[in-house]
Amino acid sequence: MAATPGIFLRASKLLWLIGVLFSAHAALADGARIKDLAMISGARDNQLAGYGLVVGLAGDGDKNPTYTVQTVANLLQRYGITVPPSTLLSKNVAVVMVTADIPAFKKVGTRIDVIVGSMGDAKSLQGGVLIQTPLLGADGRVYAVAQGALSIGGLSAGIEGAGGATVQKNHPTVGTIIDGALVEREIPSEIISDHHIELLLREPDFTSAARMAAAINEKFPESSIALDATSIRVLMPDGWESTPVDFISHVESIEVTADVPARIIINERTGTIVATSRIRISSCAVSHGNLTISIASNLTASQPNAFSQTGSTVVTPSTETKVHEEKSALIPLPDLPTVEEVAAALNNLGVTPRDMMAMFEAMKQAGALQAELIIR
Repeated sequence: MAATPGIFLRASKLLWLIGVLFSAHAALADGARIKDLAMISGARDNQLAGYGLVVGLAGDGDKNPTYTVQTVANLLQRYGITVPPSTLLSKNVAVVMVTADIPAFKKVGTRIDVIVGSMGDAKSLQGGVLIQTPLLGADGRVYAVAQGALSIGGLSAGIEGAGGATVQKNHPTVGTIIDGALVEREIPSEIISDHHIELLLREPDFTSAARMAAAINEKFPESSIALDATSIRVLMPDGWESTPVDFISHVESIEVTADVPARIIINERTGTIVATSRIRISSCAVSHGNLTISIASNLTASQPNAFSQTGSTVVTPSTETKVHEEKSALIPLPDLPTVEEVAAALNNLGVTPRDMMAMFEAMKQAGALQAELIIR
C-alpha cells in the first residue's frame, strides 16, 4: 500500500533529525548521572488494584447488568439500607476497576494518582465521582483508599441509533484522579544489606555495568563490582554507615557514559524510524525504484437509438489499468561508519520512510547492516 501524504515524514527531514540527535548525544561528553541510568535494588514501585463504583453519570452508566445492581445493593446495605437488587436501576452508575502504582517510601497520609476504567457497558464516565474504593496489593492487603471526581480528558455526546449522530473524543470510559488515593499502609523497603547497596541498570549492558563500577571506584576506591549486565554491588566505605542517604546521593550524582548499542527501530504503523549513533553499513549496492499500478473502474450507459421501438438502456462497466515504474540503477554505497553518512547517502537516493524500511530490512538480510534491527 502506498504511503499516504501527511502521515509519513520526508526521509530527508527524518534523517536530519537523527543527525541532530546524534550531535546532541556526542555533546554529552560527561555522560549521564547514575540515578538516570540505574535504580537502587529494593526501591521499587508496587501495583495496586480495586473494584468500585462511579456515580452521577446522568444516564450514561451501565445498562443494568447483574453485577452492577448487586454492587449497588451491597453498597446500600453497608449504610443500613436493604433492597432487592432486582428493584434497582444502574443507568447513573458504572462498576469500574481502579489501578495505581505506589512508589517506594510513600508514607501513610500521602497521596498517589489513580486510573479508573469501566468494567461494564457504560457509555461515558464523564462527570462521575468514584465512591471510596480500597486498593489492594498482590498480597490482598489494603495499601490505599481512592475517592474523588474523575477527569476523563474526552467526551461522548449525541444520540445513538437510526437517524442519530454521536461525537466521541479520546476514551470517555477511562479517567484519572490526580492525588485521588490516600496511602493507608507503607510498603516496607530494604535497600541496604550487609553494608552494601545494589544498583540495577534500567537497560542491561555489560559495558555500561563495567563503566559504572569503574566510575564509582574512582570516587570510592575498591567499593564496587559489576556482578552481571544489570547488577553493580557497592560497599559503603567506613564512616558512611550512619548516613546511608548521603552516601546514595553521592553515588547517584556520579556521571557515567553508558554504552549505546547499534540499533534501528522501525514502526511500520506510524512510519517512524529511530537509529542510534553507532549504526554502520558495509559496502553494498542498492537499487531504488517504485512500481505504481492504478486501476480505475467506470460505468457507462448504453442506450438504443432515438425513436427505436426495441432495446433498453444498459449500464456497462469498463476498467482502465495503468502501470508506471520509475527507472532506477544499481547504486553502490561505500562503507558508511557514522549515522551522518548513512543519512546523507539515503537522502541522495531520495527515499521515503516506507522505502527506507524495506532497504534496511534488505541490508540486514544481506549482512551489510551492522546494527540490530527491531520492527514494531
